Amino acid sequence: MGPLSGIKIIEFAGLGPGPFCGMVLADMGADVIVVDRIENYGREKTNDLASRGKKSIAVDLKNPDSKELIHELIENADAVLEGLRPGKMEKLGYGPDDLLKINPKLIYGRMTGWGQTGSFAAEAGHDINYIALTGALGAMGAKDIPPVPPLNLVGDFGGGGMLLALGICAALVETAKSGLGQVIDAAMTDGSALLMTMMFGMYSAGQWKDERESNLLDGAAHFYGCYECKDGKYISIGSIEPQFYTSLIENMELDASKFSNQFDKNLWPNLKELIGLRFKEKTRDEWCKIFTGKDICFAPVLSLEESLNNQHNLDRETFVEVAGIKQPAPAPRFSRTESEIKHPPLKVGSNTPEIIESLSSKIDVSELSDKKIIRLD
Repeated sequence: MGPLSGIKIIEFAGLGPGPFCGMVLADMGADVIVVDRIENYGREKTNDLASRGKKSIAVDLKNPDSKELIHELIENADAVLEGLRPGKMEKLGYGPDDLLKINPKLIYGRMTGWGQTGSFAAEAGHDINYIALTGALGAMGAKDIPPVPPLNLVGDFGGGGMLLALGICAALVETAKSGLGQVIDAAMTDGSALLMTMMFGMYSAGQWKDERESNLLDGAAHFYGCYECKDGKYISIGSIEPQFYTSLIENMELDASKFSNQFDKNLWPNLKELIGLRFKEKTRDEWCKIFTGKDICFAPVLSLEESLNNQHNLDRETFVEVAGIKQPAPAPRFSRTESEIKHPPLKVGSNTPEIIESLSSKIDVSELSDKKIIRLD
């Protein structure tokens, strides 16, 4: 049903952003086949939600005899995605030059932290390192403590996996017109820098101070941040526009004369303290009852468990339960070609015979097993 129904994607197994990219594409209807390492054969992936909706085959890619099988998979694929360090796929004989010879229409998506080129390209790294290099991490958190990692949302998933999914979708449109494939170099440094576009624009205009907790959106403003309530829980406020700010001050029953100069940064620390003291007079849920329907721009800061049971999330079915596990539903939503989770994560290699038997030329499954290219037990 999804908008990518009929699209075939081969995903070479990896960690984090690569599998997340494949999950997004599978949710949208793509037929995603994960080529996993043979040593992982039979491994349970029950809680690895990025594996949902995908088929799995386990192959010994280091075995030269695996090439025929991989080439067969690639021959009729629309795209391939991999997340190894630069040069690793080439050493295995499955780099872009190798596979585009087999399938000139192939879209070859490459997911790395630093990118395929650059002085850091060969360095090891994780999300925190990639977003550190682009100024994103340095802009987050309070000024008197070290920068706070925003989980691994900015580098791995937003600037990495989601951006590669966008790149593959865009390349599919172009390939439909040109008949030619291409290589996508998706670097998490590039992606996290792209996500900082607005901040760099404001910085160049002199509207953003290059110091944490000193700006409109980084926790400095008294009307944009999180406050602790009487019960130790938190509420988020984003009352930037004048009408929302006025409503905030009125509904908190604060002295309007003290809060009249909303954008005077010299007043922000004192006003933030006053609002903080007021919030501690009521519980989070009491404030939510007061603020609801008042156009304030607020929301309670929920735990993972609370978010699963929040009424708005229940109304929209933001989270769904599949095979007993509650998880985020596919997004975005399409009015006609609805995305779906086709099935829960499967054991590594569980679709091996089915996948091989579906290939155009008949490859002997037993022979592949005898050569230890695949496992069937």
